[in-house]
This record gives sequence, C-alpha cells and structure tokens, in this order.
Amino acid sequence: MTTLAALGGPAVGAFNPPPWPQASQATLDALRDVVRSGRWSLSGAWQDGPSAEARFAAAFARFTGVPHCVPTTNGTSALVIALEALDVGPGDEVIIPGLTWVANATTVRAVAATPVMADIDPATLCLSPAAVEAAITPRTRAIVAVHLYSSVADLDAILAIGARHNVPVIEDCAQAHGAAWRGRRVGSWGAAGTFSMQQTKLLTAGEGGAVVCSDDLLHDRLYQLRSDGRRSKACPARGEMELVMDSSITGTNYCLSELGAAVLGEQLTLLAEQNHHRARTADSVDKLLFSAEGVEPIQTPLQVTGRTYYYYTLRIHPDAFGGAHAATVCRALAAETGIPFQPTYPPLYRHPLYQPSTKRRYAMPEAVSDGPPGGLPEVERAYREVITFHHSVLLAEGDALSHLPKAIDKVQCAPAELRQLEAEGIDFTNPL
Repeated sequence: MTTLAALGGPAVGAFNPPPWPQASQATLDALRDVVRSGRWSLSGAWQDGPSAEARFAAAFARFTGVPHCVPTTNGTSALVIALEALDVGPGDEVIIPGLTWVANATTVRAVAATPVMADIDPATLCLSPAAVEAAITPRTRAIVAVHLYSSVADLDAILAIGARHNVPVIEDCAQAHGAAWRGRRVGSWGAAGTFSMQQTKLLTAGEGGAVVCSDDLLHDRLYQLRSDGRRSKACPARGEMELVMDSSITGTNYCLSELGAAVLGEQLTLLAEQNHHRARTADSVDKLLFSAEGVEPIQTPLQVTGRTYYYYTLRIHPDAFGGAHAATVCRALAAETGIPFQPTYPPLYRHPLYQPSTKRRYAMPEAVSDGPPGGLPEVERAYREVITFHHSVLLAEGDALSHLPKAIDKVQCAPAELRQLEAEGIDFTNPL
C-alpha cells in the first residue's frame, strides 16, 4: 500500500461537497421584497400584512404538526426561553446528554439551574432512558432529549419517565428538522421542541431558531419571553407597532429579523426534497459499506418513520484501525477522499468550549460536578469510535462516494502511519 495522503502520499480519490447553504431564486426574491418593504424587524411598523416572521412561524408550525411556533434569533435563545417558560431556575436540575453541543449545558446555567449530564444509548448516540431514570432527583425540573446527528432519542421511554416523575421533556431538534417518530414530527412530542437554523443546519438562514409547542398558555409565555415581554396586537393599522407592551413577564429581545424569517420561509419549501435526497444518498453509502470491514453505520430505532441526516455517522472498530482514535481516522480518511470527516463532539464535561467557571453568572451557590468521576462510558466510547461527515456531502449523488470503501481499506492497512498521525495529537475542531 502507498503512503497515507495525510502524510504526503497520493489520495485514493477526490470529492468536492456541494455548496451549503443553497439559495434559490425564490429566496433571493423574498429577501429583496423584505428589504424594499421598509419593515426589517418584528418591532418595525406594520405594513400591508403579516410579517415574514409570522408567516414563517405559521408555516413551520404546520410543518412540525403543532399549533404554535415562536421564532428566535438562534437555537441557544430557543433553549433559554423554553427553559424559562417551563419555570426552570435556581436550585433546579436539568438532565441533558453528555454527548451534545455546549449550548445544552450553557443554557441551563444561563437560567441559574444545574445541568446533569447523563450517558447515551450506544445504538443511537442519543440520551439513554436508563441513564435518565438513574439521574432523576427531587430537584429535576426538566429533561432535554437531543435528537443527535442522524437519529432520534427514544421518545416513548423518555416521555414515560418524565410523566412518571412529573418532569417536562424538551426536545432539542437542532439537528433533526423533519425527522419523525411513529408518524409524528419531532418537536411535537415534548412540552416544547427547540430548533436551530444556524449556518450548517438542515434548515438555515445563517442564524435563527424556533420553539414549537401545542399548549396555548405556554405559547403565550414563550412569545413574551422572546419579545421583551411584549405581545402581538391583533389588528394593527398601517404604520403602527405590532408589538405592544405588557406587564406579565420580563422577557428578552430574541426576535428573529424579517430578513432571516424571509430566508427561512423559502428554505422550508426546499427541505422535504433535500431531506429525501440526503436519505437516498445515505442509503447508497450504507450499501457501499455493507461488506466493508471495521466500520458500521449508526442505525436508528424502528419507531423513526422519517430519518434525517445532519451528520452521517459510522462507528469504527478500533482494532481494525490499529487502535487509532476516531479523530485520527477522520484525518486520514479526509485526506484520502476529500470528504470532510469529523469525530463526534468531545464529551461535554471535557469540551474545550464549556468553561462555566469563566462566567460569574454561571456560578452555582454550591459545588456542582457536571460530569461523573471517570466520565460517562458510552459518551467516552463514542468519541473514540464514531466518525461523521456533514449533510452537505449527502446532497451529492451516491456514486460520488464510491471511492470510500477503498479509502477505508487503505487506512486500515497503515496502522504504523496512523500511530504517527496519532502522535501529532487530537484535533477538537468540529462544526456545529
């Protein structure tokens, strides 16, 4: 075998991921219309009809299968107002997975509550119901079930635990726009569902977010928390403010701009076909790798009736790669294929971006351990053994990835060179 491409050898193949985000002409037209309208913000004067924000909220609520949607500036603010709307605060605990983006912990601390990190199910990489049950205490005020990478957390089991202990479940659907569990879209099962529309997400406006729910009172509370405590006026006259002051709740300005809402409204019309394309390509990759030694695509529960792919995920068998860490294998495969492989997020309690001691407002009144001594076994194993690549790769045709099995074989046959790469250290870099 020739030298690994990461060490200067020839690559097995080349791949250029399709561009992401993708802007349609309708998206550009919608942006132009907002720019010319004179209303760039929800707090701008009413013009001749509902705001772009209100139109997107209605469309996304229909898409998710719930009555209500409150758009926000980003996924982080969506999580914050969901926690606030459920009255999570000082002295409370919130159970979150130990494998997820840092916002799941920082948002809990932002409302002065304590994040309690629980282990994951190795089959799905999502929050383990058994770990949730073990983590419940009298102080537990919410459970955040994150639908991660290309799977869905076991909603049947987690919702049953929440109901048994009278603890609401928030679905974090930042990576699962359009996924479905037993015929219903994710986000519609819990007390609230939160979404991110950040640059790399399946549905994006560069930034943006949303909270969806079915409860009328919760929706009213979410709306005010997002709008500086203001409510929407039913029938404003042209030139009047749509948002009117109220004295019920102190909120924060997390309103999505009209520009972002216009982009999201048009991008939403493309999402179903893009998700279908990704799923079709992912199926082709699964078949390509069916007989490949040492790798195994992450599967999803049978209850998932609509699978989405934020990241395509593979578990490697370390022995097949000379015991190399997943991050090292990612570096080698990326160099061989041009496919932007990445490891999973680092365990949350060791994530370099999670440093709560650097913010005084995150200080707890008592010593709190975010992660158990020794870590969470399945979270640690996933970081050592799981490799991923971004959904933009899946917007290519399946045969564009036909060189992947050969690249995997080449990397497996170079354990000494993998050890050389490993000695250079593990890169924590990972996009959202």
